[in-house]
Amino acid sequence: MDISITFLGTGSSMPTEKRNHTGILVSYGSHNFLVDCGEGIQRQFKIAKLNPCKLTHIFITHWHGDHTFGIPGLLETLAMSGYKKKLLLYGPRGTKEKLSLIQKTYGSFKIQLEVKEVSSGKILESEDLEIHSAPASHGSPTNSYAFILKDKLRIDKSKLKKLKLPNSPLIAKLQQGKDIVHPLTKKKIKASQLTYLQKGKKLSIILDSTTSESLVKLSKNSDLLICEASFLSSEDNGESLAKEYKHMTAKQAATIAKKAKVSALILTHISQRYEHVQQKILDEAKKIFRNVSIAKDFSTIKI
Repeated sequence: MDISITFLGTGSSMPTEKRNHTGILVSYGSHNFLVDCGEGIQRQFKIAKLNPCKLTHIFITHWHGDHTFGIPGLLETLAMSGYKKKLLLYGPRGTKEKLSLIQKTYGSFKIQLEVKEVSSGKILESEDLEIHSAPASHGSPTNSYAFILKDKLRIDKSKLKKLKLPNSPLIAKLQQGKDIVHPLTKKKIKASQLTYLQKGKKLSIILDSTTSESLVKLSKNSDLLICEASFLSSEDNGESLAKEYKHMTAKQAATIAKKAKVSALILTHISQRYEHVQQKILDEAKKIFRNVSIAKDFSTIKI
């Protein structure tokens, strides 16, 4: 099963006509993870023809306004739409306090909401999925996230059909890598003869942050890295400004992708200053890492 990514917002601190504040929807099976929640995110869902009531989790990278102004509106939209699930919201240190202040301001939202503060390591695991977090440097508590689909043992259906094996719990055993005995022929069937390993997938998302080796480690061997690129190293004072405001240049984002040996890189968090000269961003990044593109609002990709 693929991981589907929909960009609901790809802009920087000031939205433009074409770019909303940040929001990235990551979907896998029945899981729908929203990474950051920029202003007007519920409208972005509508335009993308996506149902926000299918959300299961929200992951906040940090609490700057362009990444979180949409939270009150989204929670109110969910409440008014009869959202019945428990919404899990993960974020860095201080997230519980921020949510408490929002509810003091707007009143309690009539949905089940569970808030978890996380920093580094594995923060969530299911049978086929792991989510990891790593701290980033952006002047306030900040996280980056990696979504990892585990390797999975698959059955070769054509080989299974030839054995004329009845549909039974024995098939589940084969999927677990266990040998079985055919219920009719009484012959031993080795799992290794019928199964193959399907390699898992990895998506890493690094938003506002300076570059660091911990982020290289988080995104190591990702099928896709989504990374911010707020400045250009090729411009005067570009790297100095990135350092001052604790952001990255396109060159630095591409360097992380190269060091981490990722398969593809998508740049986001595009500043209004580059709205009409985006090729400069691509050109700078491609000097370091070839397989790179720039995210657009409402674009969708699968890995």
